[in-house]
Amino acid sequence: MKQKGTVNMAIFGFIGVGNMGGALARAACRSVPAEQVVLANRTPEKARALAAELGCRAADSRAAAAEADFLFLGVKPQMMAELCGQLAPVLAERKDRFVLVTMAAGLTIETIQKLAGGEYPVIRIMPNTPCAIGEGMTLYTPGPGVTHEEEAAFLAGMTGAGEFLSLPERLIDAGSAISGCGPAYVYLFIEALADGGVTCGLPRADAQKLAAQTLAGAARLVQQSGRHPGELKDAVCSPGGTTVQGVRALEERGFRAAAMNAVIAAYEKTLALKG
Repeated sequence: MKQKGTVNMAIFGFIGVGNMGGALARAACRSVPAEQVVLANRTPEKARALAAELGCRAADSRAAAAEADFLFLGVKPQMMAELCGQLAPVLAERKDRFVLVTMAAGLTIETIQKLAGGEYPVIRIMPNTPCAIGEGMTLYTPGPGVTHEEEAAFLAGMTGAGEFLSLPERLIDAGSAISGCGPAYVYLFIEALADGGVTCGLPRADAQKLAAQTLAGAARLVQQSGRHPGELKDAVCSPGGTTVQGVRALEERGFRAAAMNAVIAAYEKTLALKG
């Protein structure tokens, strides 16, 4: 790796610039010079369009694999074997140091190494879509052979994505069932709150703004106060007041159990992907 342990000269390559790969590419371009970011995609026009927007470079997947110091494999799990099969000869010819970065649900570091054809250093990540605006929550595990300097350079290059949390690989799937899938649950809740406001007579735009900012502010209060969510909930629920009646209505319909079951269902599906 060029200037090992630093992000100054590292090339960040992204193969696959769909929703998640594209969000991470945007994040990288907020943290490192755009000329150090290269994009590739099965549909080349998609990579070229995003590269033009971000001011970085587009290439084919083999060229990205031959050049990138951190090579993000941003394809779906069922497509990973095909992609790695195409890249394996290119990776085998490299004489310099590089790190593979995988975000495929259910595929372990060991599996990626086998598919890629070598015991290459691998960082496994599970990001979420708010990475696109720098508010993401990304779980990561540095695999065997990833040095502390490479881990530091990776994190420095991806600071534009938001928060990172290192977890043992055995916990990545459980964590992803919250942070990786969670934005979808949150969007459903925002939509439902807004629908409730519209039912009560609010204009749609106003109801959505109220719902979204309320969730954003409440989440930030949990983070910054360090207080338990239950304690913060109790602080809003005045005796005999309106809020506790709303909480009662949610509990009557199994709100917390439904949220718990959503996380468990996502986790079980991830385990099933391992086959």
